[in-house]
Amino acid sequence: MKSKALCEFIGELLGTFILVFFGCGAVAVSILFSGYNELFQIAAIWGVGVTLAIYASRGFSCAHLNPAVSIGFVIAKRMSPKKLPIYLSAQFLGAFLAAAVLYFLFGGAIAYFEAVHHIVRGSPESVSTAKMFGEYFFRGAENGSKIPYAVAFFAEGLGTFFLMTFIFTLTEGCNVGRPEERLAPAFIGLAITALISIIAPLTQAGFNPARDFGPRLFAYFAGWGKAAIPGPDNGFFIVYIMAPIVGAIAASLFFIGVMQPLMESNKNHKTGCCN
Repeated sequence: MKSKALCEFIGELLGTFILVFFGCGAVAVSILFSGYNELFQIAAIWGVGVTLAIYASRGFSCAHLNPAVSIGFVIAKRMSPKKLPIYLSAQFLGAFLAAAVLYFLFGGAIAYFEAVHHIVRGSPESVSTAKMFGEYFFRGAENGSKIPYAVAFFAEGLGTFFLMTFIFTLTEGCNVGRPEERLAPAFIGLAITALISIIAPLTQAGFNPARDFGPRLFAYFAGWGKAAIPGPDNGFFIVYIMAPIVGAIAASLFFIGVMQPLMESNKNHKTGCCN
């Protein structure tokens, strides 16, 4: 692997590791220790994790940390398709390794939680602990109510659409209203916090195929088996892999087809809401 490619691989691996470690770690603490009282607290930790991950990795790579974002940038011609294998493999590996480290930290607590609550790992009931790693679309295991596939797909796709749109508007030079470059990661983190606060009750708010599949794959090998893959709803691929990719592609096409031309026109004519 050439030095540039190795640098980008390390950046995406490191950033995705940090993102998943903070985010999934917050979910684990909430489940195992009742560490948080509100969804917003977990969402805020996800946002902080994303912010720190971007700051830590963007000196090495473009800090996508998300296969859907990388594909979206390829569609928008902001990145060469040749780089996708490097970015995607690093992102999935980083997420998998983060899950492994979290399991090393909390494995004992997970086993105790399962024993106290009479949960057999790998059974349908073990989704209550498997969701520390992968994601599931249901309102609550206690009442069995489920979110329809179409709603779950739309929620994940819409959340990723907004995320991708925010990334474009916060980083593209044609947007004269964007924040200073050094502050963009913080605003992206805030966007994640806001989106999770709204979407998480429906689908746990993934918006990131690597964030879902890497930890989910680890959970599969760590004993959760079919509770992790394919999961009780048999829909993880459609909802947590395909929906974010579709949402990111839609956002990219919308940005380059509608938003960017309007921003360029506004910039060139020096017009604005205050004129």
